Amino acid sequence: MNQKYQALFTPWKIGNCEIKNRIVMTSMGGTNLFGWMELNHFDREGAEFIKKVAENNAGLVLPGCQPVCSPMFKQWLHKNRKMFRDLAEWMPEFHKTGAKLFVQLTAGFGRSFTVSPMMEKLYTDRFLRAVSRPVMDLDLITASASASENRWSDLVPSRQMTKKEIGRIVESFAESARLLKEAGVDGVEVHAVHEGYLLDQFTLKYVNRRTDEYGGSFENRYRFPVEIVRAIKKACGDDFPVSLRYSVVSKTKGFRSGALPGEDYEEAGRTMEESERAAKYLQDAGYDMLNCDNGTYDAWYWSHPPVYMPENCNLEDAEHIKKFVDIPVVCAGRMNPETAAQAVAEGKLDGAGFARQFLADPEWVSKLKDDREDEIRPCILCHNGCFNMSHYKGVPNDQDLYDSLHLSRCAVNAETMQTGKHYIRKTDHPKTVVIVGGGIGGMEAARVLKLRGHHPVIYEKSDRLGGVFIQASSESCKGKLRDLLEWYRKQMRDLEIDVRTGHEVHSLKEFGEDAEVILASGAVPRLLTQVRGYEKMIEACDYLSGAPVGETVAVIGGGLTGCEIALELYLQGRKPVIVEMKNDLVPQKGVCLANSSWLREFFAWKQVPVYLETVLKEVDDGRIVCTGRNGDFEIACDSVISSAGYIPSPAFKAGKHVHPVGDCRKVGNLRTVIWDAYETAMKI
Repeated sequence: MNQKYQALFTPWKIGNCEIKNRIVMTSMGGTNLFGWMELNHFDREGAEFIKKVAENNAGLVLPGCQPVCSPMFKQWLHKNRKMFRDLAEWMPEFHKTGAKLFVQLTAGFGRSFTVSPMMEKLYTDRFLRAVSRPVMDLDLITASASASENRWSDLVPSRQMTKKEIGRIVESFAESARLLKEAGVDGVEVHAVHEGYLLDQFTLKYVNRRTDEYGGSFENRYRFPVEIVRAIKKACGDDFPVSLRYSVVSKTKGFRSGALPGEDYEEAGRTMEESERAAKYLQDAGYDMLNCDNGTYDAWYWSHPPVYMPENCNLEDAEHIKKFVDIPVVCAGRMNPETAAQAVAEGKLDGAGFARQFLADPEWVSKLKDDREDEIRPCILCHNGCFNMSHYKGVPNDQDLYDSLHLSRCAVNAETMQTGKHYIRKTDHPKTVVIVGGGIGGMEAARVLKLRGHHPVIYEKSDRLGGVFIQASSESCKGKLRDLLEWYRKQMRDLEIDVRTGHEVHSLKEFGEDAEVILASGAVPRLLTQVRGYEKMIEACDYLSGAPVGETVAVIGGGLTGCEIALELYLQGRKPVIVEMKNDLVPQKGVCLANSSWLREFFAWKQVPVYLETVLKEVDDGRIVCTGRNGDFEIACDSVISSAGYIPSPAFKAGKHVHPVGDCRKVGNLRTVIWDAYETAMKI
């Protein structure tokens, strides 16, 4: 093992519970032991994932948060005794790994509950609201510290919780923790004075406007989480460890408005001054560990950092808060293992929290420990598979129901939490399979085919593998994407896959009529040929490949690609202008709110001109002409970049033995490309 990581592999204690190393898998919705957004049960898929992580040298593992009262069917967790018995039977298998398990229990979501268009219909229609209440009681699910607006929807507001409801939640925390202890679980984590979830909503002044003993003063606002830990300790004993998921600073300007790194703002939520007091107060109430990050759902990019956020974005604040407590402090949020190890070695941190990297590669800690870092499949912080809850103007949570019910899959690893659907099945009839295109889709198909026992051959017309992902990963903040590209290229080498670059396939006849062919030829840019002077525009991929641009650059298209190009232009010192025909930036399914809100708020902070509901009419030297809500107008610019989307471009027609995958079949994102390639390769 590289000595720079040595401190991460030293033991430590949470109360009297010894943990073998400092690496913590923090909780993610969908990695649950008792199911997620469904009838409570012992979840074998979640258990297998948790055990695999533990077998691969994680020290402390926290499964996905478990509501003490489930949003679906109003199930009280402690009342289903069978699943606790199932857990007790499984725990000896888990403990063979040497890891420890804390189960995270949550009071709920309150105003942060992700409301979908279907839920809006259930709530706004009085009849549907009544008949759906036994299954999904939105009035109960979204109840908060005080009446307030939902983070996602204007149509489903939160009401104020009653004291009776608070009391029932406290009782269920205690009873659920007792049952978990009896089942052999090593500790629990209370979720959460963190991320603007329900307990946090009680602590935050901008949400909590109560006038009873749960509102107003500092002690009253923190009463709910204090009552919970005291009830757990009473039920389980002082020696049973209780961690708290804790956001050090809210980084929030107000409802639906966050603060970006470096921004000068007035804190609406928990300030550092209050946090110094709160951390000590919560420790003295009985909490044995603080599992830290920053942010709220209004500033979601702190607790779910996209690729635009800096590495270790929460570390400085976690290190600061450690000075005010005597209990261990863990930090999560784009943690770099080397930086984390240094912080532990210097006594500034006790444990390092990682989450989505385990989805991309459950074995990454073992690989790190065994000096196989280049074999780690990297998380690229896209949220396409694990948390693709997208939101834009007029649309709450634009997410397929399948994704809502099955979080914590992974865009770059089709097998994560989908072992019943995606798994390598050896072939009984090995074939030579032609793959036309050496982008990510082509390489993923080749990887799966080779693991199954086939002989894939990649034909790539350019001189290197990567396809359009070379351009997609070229921007300065996209280091993780470049890591993924290198991982795929290494897979091709390690698996000794036959790769023929500089070879354009002009006809499939050269391979024979019955040859199995996978088309991974990608897509072509949509050209705005209806625009006068469209030929003067620079296509997005050409810009990302190095085409020169001037100082003021108009970006036509405010989707994810266009916004990321505008960000790169700004970071280069240029002056981007964004023109988007829809009524919001990044108005597309599959892009997590944590990612899109960062971009929207960055452009607002930096006063980047954004023209919404605006259509490009003409491109001329030194200017463009657009049509907006008030008619035609000009925008002065030196260059124009077209980011108007892409059109599938299959190199050949699909057929019985010809299988298009990824963008050449249907333009999507990296998740759709990788999963489609995986599934297609499994069918051959």
